[in-house]
Amino acid sequence: MSVPGHRLDRMFNPKTVVVIGDKGPGYQWLNNNKGVVEKGGNLYSVQVDPNQIEGIEKMGVKNFTSLADVPGEIDYALVAVPRQVAPLVLKDLIAKNAHGAAFFTSGFAETREELGIRLQDQMVTMARAANFNLVGPNCMGLYLPKAGVRFNGDAALVDDGKVGFLSQSGTHGIMFSLVSKANGVFLSRCASFGNAVVLDVSDLLEYLALDDETEVIGMYVEGVRDGRKFFQTLRMACERKPVIVWKGGQTEAGARATMSHTASLAAPQAIWDAMMRQCGAITTNNLDETIDVMKLIINSRRPVGPRMALLAQTGGQSVSITDAFAKAGLVVPRFSDQSYADLGEFFNVIGGSYQNPLDMAGTVAGKMDTLDRILRIVDADPNIDNVAVELSAMFAARSWRRDPKALDATLDTLQNYQQRSQKPLIVILHPAHEGEYIASIAEKFIERHIPVFPSFERAAGAMARYLAYATN
Repeated sequence: MSVPGHRLDRMFNPKTVVVIGDKGPGYQWLNNNKGVVEKGGNLYSVQVDPNQIEGIEKMGVKNFTSLADVPGEIDYALVAVPRQVAPLVLKDLIAKNAHGAAFFTSGFAETREELGIRLQDQMVTMARAANFNLVGPNCMGLYLPKAGVRFNGDAALVDDGKVGFLSQSGTHGIMFSLVSKANGVFLSRCASFGNAVVLDVSDLLEYLALDDETEVIGMYVEGVRDGRKFFQTLRMACERKPVIVWKGGQTEAGARATMSHTASLAAPQAIWDAMMRQCGAITTNNLDETIDVMKLIINSRRPVGPRMALLAQTGGQSVSITDAFAKAGLVVPRFSDQSYADLGEFFNVIGGSYQNPLDMAGTVAGKMDTLDRILRIVDADPNIDNVAVELSAMFAARSWRRDPKALDATLDTLQNYQQRSQKPLIVILHPAHEGEYIASIAEKFIERHIPVFPSFERAAGAMARYLAYATN
């Protein structure tokens, strides 16, 4: 769904996309955006080099040697030309009344060279005078799955993505789009905005906050140009939906690195942290933490308290899972007397324990009716707010591989719990020595919307972040 009347609406919902300056032999930008045609839109090329035109037209893409000749209105353009040519292309885009463009072209203020700074200033002056929506430069541009626009050919072209992502880094934007897909987190809209000389993170964030298709917002940001505007926009966005902020340049050395990356001036970390708290944003430190908390938000019930029931497979793991969740600030209480009475009716205490955490492998022994019985008991326990279940690849993978129906039965049991319970569920499945096999069955968890994590620490961190947001 679009945001009618918003200045970025046409660019975020394009019908006509133009790639300017793509080159062979790979023609990466045109190939990446073939989905535009598959989604019913128009994809054109603008290239003046006669040595490139034949290869472009062999792809079935209509090429023009002048922007003025492109038929109809241009909603979005991707520009990949040398930096000296970039202002000339921008001038033509403005004359054509194009709605917006991303400039992949780099070599501007981030180089600290006089020429790069001068060219960037020239583009800023032109774009602002024309009220032109310029993304970048020095960026990957937009990834719009519903419209078939993408900056990497392996990114998913789904129509029902729920997550919006903004990235000041092109690499982080690409990585997020691919790693999120592998975790069942699909995007509604994504923007890599680089130097952010005209459209800053605040402008893009505002659109995602108003977009009904975007239920969760994430961002990687190194610095902002207008701190007050960012604060106001972020606070508005956080009032509407969860916003996860991964800050680059948290250390003094990292802040120096942002200058040469996107020419960004990083705010002092203490000021940034205070801003995040006041706005109610969820803060993360890396890609994994960002995707972990998104995965939990999308696939889990909203947590209301910190009290965990921990269901582990062995004694050693029961200790480790407890340490991980306790260190993350979560609580591992005793069960109620009724729960202990119910568990005592069938729990095998030889080699096991039904305290909290549970050491339950000897009791469950692959029997899903027993796991279901345990889940029902802890679900009814008034001392418990959330449930974490360990599945052991070290033990279970062998039986799952031998009998795939055993895996399906496990998934059925967990999914049934999710559907009937109001208490959030987290599943931990460490790949152990079965990494290849565990990767091969990941899709089964994704299909059933079961949030699964590769370590106790990552699961606990995601829960702690989501809980802090949900109870703020």
